[in-house]
Amino acid sequence: MLTTIVAFIVALGTLIVVHELGHYVVARWCGVKVLRFSVGFGRPLVRRVYGADRTEWVIGAIPLGGYVKMVDEREDDVDPADLPRAFNRQSVWKRIAIVAAGPIANFLLAIVLYWGLFVHGIPGLKPVIAQPPPGSIAAAAGFQAGDTVRAVAGEAVLQWQDARWLILRHGVDRAAVSIEVIDARGQPAVRQLDLSGITAAQIEENFLAYVGLAVAQPKFEPVVGRIVGGSIAERAGLLPGDRVLSIDGRPIDDWDGLVKTIRSNPGKSLEVEIDRDGRALPTVRLVPEASEDGGQVIGKVGIGPKVDPAQVERMMVDVRHGPIDSLGEAVARTWSTSVLSLQMLGKMLLGEVSLKNLSGPITIADYAGQSAQVGWIAYLTFIALISISLGVLNLLPIPMLDGGHLMYYAVEIVARRPVSERAMAIGQQVGMGMLFVLMAFAIFNDIHRLIGG
Repeated sequence: MLTTIVAFIVALGTLIVVHELGHYVVARWCGVKVLRFSVGFGRPLVRRVYGADRTEWVIGAIPLGGYVKMVDEREDDVDPADLPRAFNRQSVWKRIAIVAAGPIANFLLAIVLYWGLFVHGIPGLKPVIAQPPPGSIAAAAGFQAGDTVRAVAGEAVLQWQDARWLILRHGVDRAAVSIEVIDARGQPAVRQLDLSGITAAQIEENFLAYVGLAVAQPKFEPVVGRIVGGSIAERAGLLPGDRVLSIDGRPIDDWDGLVKTIRSNPGKSLEVEIDRDGRALPTVRLVPEASEDGGQVIGKVGIGPKVDPAQVERMMVDVRHGPIDSLGEAVARTWSTSVLSLQMLGKMLLGEVSLKNLSGPITIADYAGQSAQVGWIAYLTFIALISISLGVLNLLPIPMLDGGHLMYYAVEIVARRPVSERAMAIGQQVGMGMLFVLMAFAIFNDIHRLIGG
């Protein structure tokens, strides 16, 4: 819990500061006087005054956003000496630059983070495919165990994460995609994966499981490596190092067979034969707990395998680029993530993708904590992804958001006059209502995920 709280605060604080610094820096470049730079809303917890303009630097009590308050005649009385530096007296192009600088700063942060990660090197699984289930889309496309993915629709693949990402992008479009592989015999081949029949529900759940694609896993012995505290396995007396010999009289040869047997028997009593330090124990009775996963009910008992580090190492690949190539990769990753985010938002509006995909602060905090526990590479990747999402969200043409102000300025350029204050006031009310509905959906989804595990 402490890791989750700290990781969430650091991630959210970084994103807010970067976003508002974008507004602040460009406002100063354009000669606009800044009155307050606030991280958070509500009552100030910390307040400091710096600079010739006596700008207030504030940390607010509600840490879900921030703002940069500039001199503006529409909001307060302005000292005559400050009128030339008022935001509302700047040209429309300067106002556009100041407003757009916040989201742009979030995109730049993502590019910088991805650049650093690509230069350092990103560890990941080799894109080697496991045997697809019979009758699956992947099996129909001709995928075989041992196929190594080299490209998806012409885009190079170096890690399994790349393959997942690219296939998901085409799955959202529900289009057929050409996948280049090297088969287990070392021969090049092309598989045509038909994603036209994918449904919205399948995209929302475990998408690749429906397609029938999974990364090849190393073969582990059926030896318990770890046990979840308070789990069924712990209550049954299992210990790390126990070897499972059989379940209900059927021999267990590897960890995969053990997992399949447990998953396929939720709520059923299983007779498990255990070897502990070369000595057979009395039969252990396990009743796998029923749990939902990808729309299916599966069994779980709370155990993990004893992992051979050498086996895992053979499945991994470290992808890194030079400083120049890393910049190109970082820009491309930021762009593709932004496009996919917009596609998903558009499909939500059209009803093609459920609003269940919206996440609020609880889910974001949960992911922040999980990624931080995995390691700093996963955590920085998470921050980059959320930074892109924040940039995309703020560019939506919704009043109250940066995109709403940019929409007003676009109208001003076309009409050759500013939008009336009455129209802007109505827009603010509409925008507030839209944001309230979106936040309500997001928090509802958070609570539903929390209750549903």
